[in-house]
Amino acid sequence: MGILEGKKALIFGLANDKSIAWGISKACKNEGAQIALTYLPIMEKRIMPLAEALNAKIVLPCDVNKDEDLKAVFNSIKNDWGSIDILVHSVAYAPKEEFEEGLLQTSREGFKIAMETSCYSLIAMCNTFYPLMEGREASVITMTYYGAEKVVPHYNIMAVCKAALEASVRFLAYDLGPKKIRINAISAGPIKTLAAFGIKGFSELLKHNEQNSPLMRTVTIEDVGNLASFLASDRSRNITGETIYVDAGYHVMGTPRAPEDL
Repeated sequence: MGILEGKKALIFGLANDKSIAWGISKACKNEGAQIALTYLPIMEKRIMPLAEALNAKIVLPCDVNKDEDLKAVFNSIKNDWGSIDILVHSVAYAPKEEFEEGLLQTSREGFKIAMETSCYSLIAMCNTFYPLMEGREASVITMTYYGAEKVVPHYNIMAVCKAALEASVRFLAYDLGPKKIRINAISAGPIKTLAAFGIKGFSELLKHNEQNSPLMRTVTIEDVGNLASFLASDRSRNITGETIYVDAGYHVMGTPRAPEDL
């Protein structure tokens, strides 16, 4: 029996079979959870075959920046399931042009779009869906990155969004705790996703992480999925408000690996 047997997971952010949300969805399914998915309407053709592979009976369109869309998903889940145990927020976006120069050149509109989509959407989701999770020892999981803490060239506005997201996790842990709901962030190392390749110099960043992490390797969406399934399970029942790393240890390094050790 899997560690998520009998639990129901609502997952936001699945885009294709390379996305982190796919790794999380597969891991939760393999551990026994029922899966419900949301998708941007323009991605429907990509998502439906993945939903079928997961045996997901609930697949709903949703723009996380629209309160009416979140409410529509809430109503559908309430009618079909009545409750949820796992809420996954794997959502981030900033206009491509905001990565072309430095943070100094960030536009006001680009900042608003990035922060609303990448950070506020987590707050909005928790506020919308907590009535379906209250008292169930439920778990909320979101995705962050080391660029929230240290300067990663070209990460720009997304670094600011992730820093805000991590602060939000801590405050939401305080708000949701009395409702017996936990929330944690997973800080994954760089992974070859569609979104990642929008960051200038991503291939070099990936190579740098592989060479300089203690384990001298990169991580996969399966690695993230395995951690997420643990955080979604009762085995992590007293872990909340945390940012937990799955990055082959890269975040512990103070300087690059010594040349003679490569």
